[in-house]
Amino acid sequence: MEDRLPRKLAAILYADIAGYSRLTGQDEDATHRTLGLLLDRLSQGIEEHNGQVMHYAGDAVLAKFDSVVDAVSSAVTVQRELFNQDHGVSDERRVQFRIGVNLGDVIEDRGDIYGDGVNVAARLESLAEPGGICISDAVRTAVGNKLGLSYEFLGEREVKNIAEPVRAYKVILEKQKSTGNSQDALSLEIHNKPSIAVLPFTNMSGDPEQEYFSDGITEDVITGLSKNPDLFVISRNSTFTYKGKSVRMADVGKELGARYVLEGSVRKAGRRVRVTAQLIDSASDRHLWVERYDRDLDDIFTVQDEVVGSIVSALGAVDGVLEKSARIRSTKSSVKDLTAYDYYLQGRHYFYQHGDTGFKEAEALYEKAIELDPDFARAYSALAWLHFLRFKLFRTQSFENIRQKTLDLALHSVRLDPNDYRAHWALGGLYVHEGKHAQSLAEFEKALHINPNDANLLAFSTQVLLYCGRTEEALERCERAIALNPNCPDWYFWMLGNSYFHLGQYQEALDAFGRMTAPQHARRLVAATYAHLDRLEEARAEAEEFMKVVPNFSIKEWAKTEPYTDPNELARYVDGLRKAGLPE
Repeated sequence: MEDRLPRKLAAILYADIAGYSRLTGQDEDATHRTLGLLLDRLSQGIEEHNGQVMHYAGDAVLAKFDSVVDAVSSAVTVQRELFNQDHGVSDERRVQFRIGVNLGDVIEDRGDIYGDGVNVAARLESLAEPGGICISDAVRTAVGNKLGLSYEFLGEREVKNIAEPVRAYKVILEKQKSTGNSQDALSLEIHNKPSIAVLPFTNMSGDPEQEYFSDGITEDVITGLSKNPDLFVISRNSTFTYKGKSVRMADVGKELGARYVLEGSVRKAGRRVRVTAQLIDSASDRHLWVERYDRDLDDIFTVQDEVVGSIVSALGAVDGVLEKSARIRSTKSSVKDLTAYDYYLQGRHYFYQHGDTGFKEAEALYEKAIELDPDFARAYSALAWLHFLRFKLFRTQSFENIRQKTLDLALHSVRLDPNDYRAHWALGGLYVHEGKHAQSLAEFEKALHINPNDANLLAFSTQVLLYCGRTEEALERCERAIALNPNCPDWYFWMLGNSYFHLGQYQEALDAFGRMTAPQHARRLVAATYAHLDRLEEARAEAEEFMKVVPNFSIKEWAKTEPYTDPNELARYVDGLRKAGLPE
């Protein structure tokens, strides 16, 4: 067998001039002179950050670094310097680099580097904007929050000559580490996207026992709309606070921050179902779309898809933002037996009641759904999620007791339906508790790519970001989750306060905890926050209250379950707990 060529893990930077051929055509001599100066500055920036230029290819540069942080720092420094230097120059005449950074194995041979790691860096460069930087998922994970930058997930991109889609991030150069900026960006997003709230469909069946069915149809419509990245869809948690109430659309829109409101009703009788729906502009109280569907119960998934598609078309007509296109993802399930779907909806009804009794009822109903239809993906993911939350929220079972069961159910759901975002969500939660941070992040990103508007998913995913040191990103996700779910539960503010805590913004953390209605389980972190502000009397009072809820708490045992990648972040937390007087 031939000896393998030497390989090593390296950070790879690939830079190219945007629109070089066009610029050369406009003024060949001036462009070439500018290119020489830019290549010299880029090479200098690479060397200043401990990198090595491997070769030049016309207007392109390939470099390697031993440190991912150095590679990204080099790219950021150069791009910012060139932007300031060319400030005021028109875009048509500005000579700008596009830069891609990847982390991967490279082959070293004859003073150069080769391999897929290099190829991916080049493809990332092509995804970057002129004057911008695009990095891979591996780089994003390795950098964490070390550089104080913000990042935008660009999704999984199919790129030339690379077998698997590349998970790419844009480095945000325009803003620094700042809460105000993230709020401004969020406000801009809400302003630029049609925002919609779906009120609970009214049960017109004359049977209160059918409430679960009308609620289930409502939630499936919300999920169908949420999968559209061009919409801003208010969470079920917030819209269901209006259930059974007579409301003015203008008030709903104002209270939830939604321009459009969908309301409707469901009547189920035997094997027939009637669904009515109407879309309203909350600002003007104008009806944009109204439809009634009288169908056989077997057509219920088709009706849901038609409702979602019609709403997207109506919003596209009035907003001019949406395209009726592949953006409409089917709400259809793999379910083959409608009785199984009915059991699933009943189980979901009990699941939302939480508590041990509700979870037991939900578990039995999900298992009945699987028994009737062994290929029903959503029933498996719902059961996986239930087992994980039983550990996470109530600790009625140990992690070891639920681990294999949750893993098997979630993986089976993904095999049946790769677009079941709740299955990826459950896997993300599971993997981080196993210390598999990269896998956890990947699963959460898959879930968010499928459903970018699920507020609970966004808020829940902040925990793994905090464990990985990506604190600024965690804060931004919390803020977005709260905007999507204005009537959010307490744990959102726990995650918001936790993000501020790890940013060292302790007063802001206390303000977030103060928005909780029942802060009993947050008192541990509140105590640590007061301690870091040297308000030790208040810290000890919070610690005492916490010990009434969790009398057997031990800092040492708790710390074993907290999988921080940066020991300094765990040490920050532990130091606060000790100062507050919690037991070792």
